[in-house]
Amino acid sequence: MVLDAAPAAFAKATRQRPSGKAPKLHFAPEPVHVFLQSKDGDSTKESVSLRELVESRCKKFVLQVSTSVVAVQVDGHLQTLYSTLGDFSKIDQVWYDRRLLRLLDGGTLGLDFTPSDASAAQDNAPIIVVQHGLTGGSHEPYVRAILARACVPVQLGGLGYRAVVVNFRGCSGVPITSPKFYTAAQTDDLRQALMYISKLYPNAPLLGLGFSIGGNVLIRYLAEEGVNSLLASACILGCPWDLETNNDRLLKSTLGKRLYLRGMGENVMTLMRQHSKAFLDDPNTAKAAHTVLRLKRPTLTDFDHLFTCYVGDTPPFPFPDVHEYYTWASSHKVAEQIRVPCLTINAADDPVVQRVQMSMGQNGCIVTVLTAKGGHLGWFKGKHKRWTTKPVLEWMQLFGTDLVRDPIELSLSVDEAGYLREPRWPNLGCKEVPGGGLIDGNRPESQLFQGL
Repeated sequence: MVLDAAPAAFAKATRQRPSGKAPKLHFAPEPVHVFLQSKDGDSTKESVSLRELVESRCKKFVLQVSTSVVAVQVDGHLQTLYSTLGDFSKIDQVWYDRRLLRLLDGGTLGLDFTPSDASAAQDNAPIIVVQHGLTGGSHEPYVRAILARACVPVQLGGLGYRAVVVNFRGCSGVPITSPKFYTAAQTDDLRQALMYISKLYPNAPLLGLGFSIGGNVLIRYLAEEGVNSLLASACILGCPWDLETNNDRLLKSTLGKRLYLRGMGENVMTLMRQHSKAFLDDPNTAKAAHTVLRLKRPTLTDFDHLFTCYVGDTPPFPFPDVHEYYTWASSHKVAEQIRVPCLTINAADDPVVQRVQMSMGQNGCIVTVLTAKGGHLGWFKGKHKRWTTKPVLEWMQLFGTDLVRDPIELSLSVDEAGYLREPRWPNLGCKEVPGGGLIDGNRPESQLFQGL
């Protein structure tokens, strides 16, 4: 079977040498200027354009995305399959402290904090807030590849940062306690997580890190909030951007439909079966849940067409079909509204994301990178190491430590029922509930393909 043979084929094909094609970096005609801490350590600020900043002060970043990039010389399919099927359980090990948040709509979020010992990082240490891929979670190897280095103390070679993985409803062992699933454009859950994190660590800069569908959610959040974003910057890897076009291209290819869309559909259906009671018991979702649960080996498109686009509880849901839902949920048309520094990285040989958005019009806040190789969330430079880790860490260090940004004022309060509230979002609220604890993030989620 192709899937079973993928890790062995990857190991056999792996060799390191210059990739031959330099990744493309794209800046807007007029990159935004940001303020940095003075090199003299006083209270003055230094204004630098984003382009100048990346080219002059992110030297490791520039090196990694130059012609000297060392990449695994296998195609995007094999990199993607290896990311999905390889054994990374002993690499980049991370443990988490899970906090469960009950939301006003009755749903539950799982926030996984690392280091698991809160005292291992300073209270004002920058916090990386992670949105994982389609059916992933804090256990994903692509997440741990970055957090295992970012959250190590400075004296041991790390950044000394803290990180929080915001697990989608029902993912990574988080229970579903209301008849509401997550979507590719659901940003309110991230808002509520950020409220909670800001309450815990009011003096810590917050930095976004998104992967695949999680990157799509993160871009939409940044666009919706604009200058009021609680995240001071963000880095997005493998964003699907134009969901309608990329889905259409997958449907038109044999591998796209039978391997990738069906594999993603299998993962979503596994989660659906695990949490079916919450949807079958609710009159508003029961019909769609019954329909989709009767399907045999549906694609992700099938699932979204029969369930996702109908079951949202607020406008613009429901949608008449999956095409209108994908058009609405895509992030490529709203990215121009982002107002904080944002780095996006995609691979030209990604078999899942075949249409990549490189230009964001006149938006000077965004730096886009397109690598020749990498597949979907792969970017391997050896059997286990991803070359994207260093550039991402460089970006995080720059905007977590050196960026000067006026704090966003929040008016957080706790209501009579114990929910944390903020007047800007009157329909939102969260409170911690029992059920968290120490989480071993190094074990893949059973019955699910990782890396998606």
